[in-house]
Amino acid sequence: MRRLFSLYILLTIIFSTTQLFAQENEIVKLYDEWCATCHGTNMQGGNSGSLADSEWLYGSDNASIVNSIKFGIDKEGMPAFNDVISDDEIEELLLFIREEEKKYTVSEKETLTTLNTYEYNINVEVFAENLDEPWSISFPDPVTALVTEKPGRLRIIKNGKLLDNPVKGIPEVLDKGQGGLLDVAVDPDYEMNGWVYLSFSHEVNGDAMTKLVRGKISDNTWTDEQVLFEAPHDLYIGTRHHYGSRTVFDNDGHLYFSIGERGQRDQAQNLFRPNGKIHRINRDGSIPEDNPFIGVENSIKSIFCYGNRNPQGLAIHPVTGELWATEHGQKGGDELNIIRSGNNYGWDVITYGRNYDGTVSTEHKKMDGMEIPILYWTPSIAVCGLDFYTGDLFSEWKNDLLVGALKYEELRLLDIEDNRVIHQEVILKNQGRVRDVSTGPDGAIYVVLNEPGKILRLTPND
Repeated sequence: MRRLFSLYILLTIIFSTTQLFAQENEIVKLYDEWCATCHGTNMQGGNSGSLADSEWLYGSDNASIVNSIKFGIDKEGMPAFNDVISDDEIEELLLFIREEEKKYTVSEKETLTTLNTYEYNINVEVFAENLDEPWSISFPDPVTALVTEKPGRLRIIKNGKLLDNPVKGIPEVLDKGQGGLLDVAVDPDYEMNGWVYLSFSHEVNGDAMTKLVRGKISDNTWTDEQVLFEAPHDLYIGTRHHYGSRTVFDNDGHLYFSIGERGQRDQAQNLFRPNGKIHRINRDGSIPEDNPFIGVENSIKSIFCYGNRNPQGLAIHPVTGELWATEHGQKGGDELNIIRSGNNYGWDVITYGRNYDGTVSTEHKKMDGMEIPILYWTPSIAVCGLDFYTGDLFSEWKNDLLVGALKYEELRLLDIEDNRVIHQEVILKNQGRVRDVSTGPDGAIYVVLNEPGKILRLTPND
C-alpha cells in the first residue's frame, strides 16, 4: 500500500511538473511569436528597448504594462495586441516578464576571449566598456575612436583608453524612444579639414526629425558647427521611432544619410516628405545637381531614393562604389538592398514581412517599378550596422559584408559575388545587441554592443 501511495505521489509530481513545463513553453512561444522581434529573444531588446531592465517609459505597474500590450503605444510604434492575444495570455506574459526582471543584470554575459569561424580562429578583446547605449564608432586616426552614446554624449577613445569626459558642447538631442545621438562619421579628408559628422533626433515643439550637422573637436569641445540637413519644422512628426540616421561617404564627394519613415508608413512613398528615404548631399550640405528629384516641384531635393522603412546600415562597396543598405522590416522582411538613384524600394506597398500583430501588411511582395531586395531575412534579425571589410588582417574576408543584428545578438559575414549573397555565416553570437560594426584603421573588426555597453575588437589568432 505504501508503495502504491509513493508511486501515486511520484506520478502526481511528474504530471504537475510536465504541466508546468508545458505551460512555460507556451508562454515562451507566445513571447517569441509576438514580442521577440522588437524586444529580443531574451528580452534584452531589439528594435525597441529591453523588457528585463525594469525601465518602463509608460508606467511600471502591472496595469500600465497590461494596457501597453493591449492597446499599444502609437507614438513609439508599438501595435495593439488586444485582437490577437487574449486577456489571460497577456496576464501570463506579464508574469513571464516580471520573472525575467528578477534575473536581469547587465553583467550577466561573460565576454568571449576566442571564437572559431570557418576560416579563422579569432581573438576577442574588450576595446571599451561601461558605455551608455553606444550607437556608432568612427576613427579619425589610427589611435583615436569616436563613439556616440544614445543619451547624448560623444566619447573619445585614445590609445585604447576611454577618456573620462565626453566632448563638450555637442548639439542637444531628443533622447526618447529610439531617438538620441545616433551616428558619427569622420570626413574622408579629416587630416586636412577636421570635420566630424553627427546625426541625431532633433525636437521642435514636441515633434522630431533626424538632423545632420558637422563640426570640429578642439580641446575636447565641439566647435564650428554647420547644419547640413534640417527638414522644414512643419514636417516634423510626434512619433519617437524609426530615425534611420546612418551616414556614409562615396568616392565622389557625396554624403548619404538615411531617415526612417518615423512610423508614418505611407509617407515613405511621398517625395514631399524627408522620412522613409535615403538622401544624398555634398559634404558641405549643398545639393548635387544630378540628384534624381531635383526637378520635381516641392520635393525634398536631397532625396536619392524612397520607399524605405528604417535603414540603419549603409556601406559603400570598396570595388564597385555602389551604396548598399540594410533596413528593418516588421515581423520579418528585414532587407539588404543596393541603393541606386531614383529607385523606389517599395515600403509600404510591397514587403516580405507582416504587421507586428500578425496581420497581413500588404498582399504584394513585388510590383513593377519597385525594387526587391538582394536578400531578406524572415524571421527578422533586427538588422543594423553594416560595413564591407576592407582591412588586411582577415585577407579571406576582403570585401565581404559585415552585418550586425540586434534581435539575435549576432554579427554575420556575407560573401558577395556579382551582387548576390552566396553564403552567410554567423561569426559572433550572444555577446550583446550589435548596433554597429566597423573595419578599424588597424584592420581589426570593431563591434559596438549597445547592450551591455561594450565595444569588442576582433583579430585573427595566428
